Amino acid sequence: MGKELTTRKGRASKQEEAFFPVPPAENNLPEWYAETLSTLKELVANSRRQIMWTANVQMTMMYYQIGKHILQRQKADGWGARIVDRLSADLKTAFPDQNGFSPRNLKYMRRFAEIWPDEAIVQRSVAQLPWRHNICLMEKAKEPNRRLAYAMAAIKHGWSKNILELQLDNYTLERKGKLPSNFDGTLPAVQSDMVQQMFKDPYLLDFTGADANSREKEIEDGLTTHITRFLLELGQGFSFVGRQVHLEMGGQDYYIDMLFYHLRLRCYVVIELKAVPFNPGMMGQLSFYQTVVDETIRYETDGKTIGLLLVKSKNETVVRYSLAGMNKPIGVASWETEVSREVADKWVSTLPTIEELEKELEKEEAHQ
Repeated sequence: MGKELTTRKGRASKQEEAFFPVPPAENNLPEWYAETLSTLKELVANSRRQIMWTANVQMTMMYYQIGKHILQRQKADGWGARIVDRLSADLKTAFPDQNGFSPRNLKYMRRFAEIWPDEAIVQRSVAQLPWRHNICLMEKAKEPNRRLAYAMAAIKHGWSKNILELQLDNYTLERKGKLPSNFDGTLPAVQSDMVQQMFKDPYLLDFTGADANSREKEIEDGLTTHITRFLLELGQGFSFVGRQVHLEMGGQDYYIDMLFYHLRLRCYVVIELKAVPFNPGMMGQLSFYQTVVDETIRYETDGKTIGLLLVKSKNETVVRYSLAGMNKPIGVASWETEVSREVADKWVSTLPTIEELEKELEKEEAHQ
């Protein structure tokens, strides 16, 4: 009897397998299975990202069109906030499952259409950003070229809304590429322009709690304590190696203030921090540290070690003449702990024009 039941159970299991196939055991899988599964997972993930990106673009363009209608009707008929409130209520009633039709958001849509009169630019740039990014740009960037420049950077680097806000507050793009350096004479031509754009002038160290009277050690302590913020200020690609990095040469001990490695440039970056104005003698010390790093730490596949001198202030003419006599790639930047309105306005004036940014957009589209 027990034997018969066992047989019946065995037959039932085979019938079930015919309708509900049991996956093969892990050790019975073919060799190609793991690679195939990984490929399919990546395919699904990419498709999902593409769907989300397309939906985001469509939603932003819908907001843009709503904003245009409101803007055009208000200009033609002169109606005000009460109509916006009524539109909000009626749209919510018509589309109860969809968010985004609050009176405040409708006003953002109107503003969005007002500050971006060229729909083609919207579609090619800011429509690719989440709506919260666009609200941030509307609130923090008054100048059209500044809005477009930061929108393009946010798309390129994948900035979150909070990072975009921080970059706007810190005038990051306005300071990029302004560093006095000798990169064009000490690095290959194909690399020097890219390296120049990696650095800024000045660097904002407000997060350290330092002021104009702080000593070097106090500033360095603040940079190390807030290393994540300092890495963000330095820019993408920098990896922190160490502080007061010990070097031994000729039986003597030397200490680099801060040592970094740049993942994209594939080279070390020596940073020397000074709480006093620039003087030419500082260049010799920095160049010496670069030579020691090149000889004792750098691998054959690494590029030339780059030096960055951060000083309290500098005379541009003296810096230029000092750099001309150096054979190591060095940049000299000042550091600031606060920014005045006058200085900020001056930085903004150095950004590319809308026309120049449009040409850059066209070049990027041509390369895609």
